[in-house]
Amino acid sequence: MTPFISLNENRKRILRSTWGLFTGFALLLFTAGLFSTMVGIRAELKNLPTVISGGLTTAYYAGFLLGSLYALRALAQVGHIRVYAALASLLSASVLVSGAFDSPFIWIIMRVSTGFCYAGLYVVAESWLNGLATNTFRGRLLALYNVVTVGAYGAGQLMVFNFDARNLTGFAFAAMIASLAVIPVSMSEQASTPKVEQNVHISLRELARIVPTGFGFILLVGLAHGGMLGMAVIHATREGLSIGRTGVLVAVIQLGGMAFTWPISSASDDIDRRVIGLLVALGAIVTSVVMLYQPVSSTWTIVLLFVIGGFSFPLYAIASAYTNDWVSPEQIGAAASQLVTLYGFGAMLGPLFAAPFLDILGTDGFAWSIITFHSALLIFLIYRIRAWKAPIATKEGAPMSFHGRAFFVPATIASLGVTTKAKPKNVQK
Repeated sequence: MTPFISLNENRKRILRSTWGLFTGFALLLFTAGLFSTMVGIRAELKNLPTVISGGLTTAYYAGFLLGSLYALRALAQVGHIRVYAALASLLSASVLVSGAFDSPFIWIIMRVSTGFCYAGLYVVAESWLNGLATNTFRGRLLALYNVVTVGAYGAGQLMVFNFDARNLTGFAFAAMIASLAVIPVSMSEQASTPKVEQNVHISLRELARIVPTGFGFILLVGLAHGGMLGMAVIHATREGLSIGRTGVLVAVIQLGGMAFTWPISSASDDIDRRVIGLLVALGAIVTSVVMLYQPVSSTWTIVLLFVIGGFSFPLYAIASAYTNDWVSPEQIGAAASQLVTLYGFGAMLGPLFAAPFLDILGTDGFAWSIITFHSALLIFLIYRIRAWKAPIATKEGAPMSFHGRAFFVPATIASLGVTTKAKPKNVQK
């Protein structure tokens, strides 16, 4: 019983060390959900071309790329808490400026700024968490992180119907929440953050060599999420849905991710993460095909988007955990920065690739873009499973969790008969 008690105590210690981060990050993602939805609605009310509307999301992810490159260097100089506080303050100002001016040019600049801030904040959070986690608990800890952030983002989107996107009030409220997000992290004990050591630099090329599956996995997840989130508001607005209904339609994608993240990520601690990723990508594809036969205004569309988000959004936690399983401890900070860069690059391209689906296919274009992006991910994971053989179960001699057992049979079928009976060293890449 001693190891079990020790493991539980370790988990409690980690959670005590991260309460401020989780609380502050939830407030920041609430801001993100409210702000991004209002900007999208405001752009559509201004009747901007699809390229410009999608360009707002692309601008965000362009800033995201810049922020991911800056954050690691800043972490080494001043530490997690100070970088977090500086970026949260800049974020608050950027949101306020966006609401004060009715100019697409200023919106694009501020979207670059908010992308810069959120990328840095993600690097802070993920290097903080991965620095404290172990492989046996990494998937669950990142799942908790995803539940908090995705749930807060969805809650922010649901708030959009309380404000008129053409006025400053909603933007000012979002900026106020971002300012409050500094408090819990600033009040965290310095000892609760992992030591900021001189990180061993790891280039994108080297990361691709060490963990090719993780490299492609996170890039394709970014592409899928960027396309889905970038086009959801535009899709709903063009179909004539009210602002409140649009907020609900967009929010349920995030809320589905919150509901499904814990069981899916928990299973990935027990079962080959690649196979779990394959299964949930397939789930998103099948659900999107069903959505093709439902009108946008239907309640069933809301339910199906909830399920699609539930399958899709845990993919980020799985891809991140998988990659960090295979890098050395001194590379974790640098790997976190590069993962954010890869995700941001994919998400930046997503809206640009998804926009033609809406222009050419109309109502069905949104569902077809989701199907296409997740199919690309599915094909990639099938290839990697066949290229690197590994056992289904990843814990030797340890009892499998309930979620792992629930996924075991479909995972065995999805493994395509290429898994081994004993776990070789360094093959699950």
